[in-house]
Amino acid sequence: MSYKLKTPKPITKLAKVGAFALLTSLSSAALQAQEIRLTYSFFAPASTFPAKQMEKFAEELHARTDGRVRVNTFPGGTLLTAPNTYDGVLAGLADIGLSATSYEPGRFPLLNLAGSLTGIEVNSTVASQVVYDLIQEFPAELLGLDEFKVITAFTSEPGYLQTAAPIRSLEDMPGKQIRVAGDSTATVRALGATPIGLSQAETGEALQTGIVQGYVASREVLMDLQYARNVSYMTDYPLSNVVFVAAMNKQRWESLPADVQEIIDDLGREMAYFTGNYLDNHVQTSLEWAAQEHGFEQITLSDDEAARWGEILAPLNEAALQSVVNLGLPATDFHERMMELIEYYQAQ
Repeated sequence: MSYKLKTPKPITKLAKVGAFALLTSLSSAALQAQEIRLTYSFFAPASTFPAKQMEKFAEELHARTDGRVRVNTFPGGTLLTAPNTYDGVLAGLADIGLSATSYEPGRFPLLNLAGSLTGIEVNSTVASQVVYDLIQEFPAELLGLDEFKVITAFTSEPGYLQTAAPIRSLEDMPGKQIRVAGDSTATVRALGATPIGLSQAETGEALQTGIVQGYVASREVLMDLQYARNVSYMTDYPLSNVVFVAAMNKQRWESLPADVQEIIDDLGREMAYFTGNYLDNHVQTSLEWAAQEHGFEQITLSDDEAARWGEILAPLNEAALQSVVNLGLPATDFHERMMELIEYYQAQ
């Protein structure tokens, strides 16, 4: 039996259009399904609260993009260290870098006012929302952030004196060597102790060997870094805190699909609140653990003694503001808005 082959019909214009549309649709779907990988670097260990934020951000972004975006986190300085985080992001060595802006005071003088002023009773939840809002409201070029896309920002709680021997008054300060970082140097010196500049990595050994008799930091380190083994007291007077900014390489940001950019923008404020709230809860856990396991004691200054500390530190606050004014930056407006936002969020 033989079969006669049918002559194929010519492809119509409509069929051509349909085939093109199908290929375009398949190509678009393939692009949409392609996984996007981002690197996110931080200088401190995975156990610290900023690193917890990294993991939460990675988890949320992966979920909200239906698995399209995967963030590989690099805590502990394994990709970029503290001194080169922001330059490393600009150079493309990491897509996102998280660091403390106080480590580069010349780069972020206006923004650092959100962390350098003392005597402000504020927790991390409030302070983190405040610093995030300030970054949204003030021009990026005035904040030193114009070369970056800011992913989120948050702060520690205020630093507190945590010492081996009790500090109940200014008279207890002379002779004490206190580990400090950045803005706490002048504060500790004004209060009568000797500031010693050490990295967090060096502090544990310095406490154990007696090189320092205490430090200024937020209180989660009592448990997270096991400092409660070497200090037994905390003086309840709020000193400076630390501002953290997660900054993204602008070219990498612009390469992301618009819907991914929108999701990341939505996460910015959420991450500020999440991190502050996480830290505040974790601080309470840390204090309870330190008291139970090591007999750690919180010292509340009398009203008169707290006023003495305030009188000594007020000129330092004024000098910090004036130094930024002298750079031609709107320090007064920034400070006034910061205090308004603190009042607003404390009332929530």
